Amino acid sequence: MKWIAGAFLLAVLMINPVLAGDLTVEDFDVNTTKALVDLCSAPVDDPLYPKAIHFCHGYLVGAYHYYAVSSINSFVCPPEERPARNTIVEQFVQWAVDHPEYWEEVPVETEFRFLSELWPCPE
Repeated sequence: MKWIAGAFLLAVLMINPVLAGDLTVEDFDVNTTKALVDLCSAPVDDPLYPKAIHFCHGYLVGAYHYYAVSSINSFVCPPEERPARNTIVEQFVQWAVDHPEYWEEVPVETEFRFLSELWPCPE
């Protein structure tokens, strides 16, 4: 299972070499979308890689679960059969790279911009 995550991240980094870089402890403050994307696309050889990947997944999944249980008016409607978590993280990273105008925004807002485009609710 670890090799799958490693292969996934290697593929993301090959697609997005601009994201590859040394992580800092400040990245874990996730004050910006760029910081979260840096954590989610951490190079496997970075000393903070294990913490970065776990933090990335925890942040994204935690925010979604909070939304799912507390939202009165849904604006994200995922399919019944959802893709694997790594797939969604990869899609989020690519979407964020394609939308640098959101890099300085709060990551949770950017996450839900992405999800509402990926899985909009029918009107």
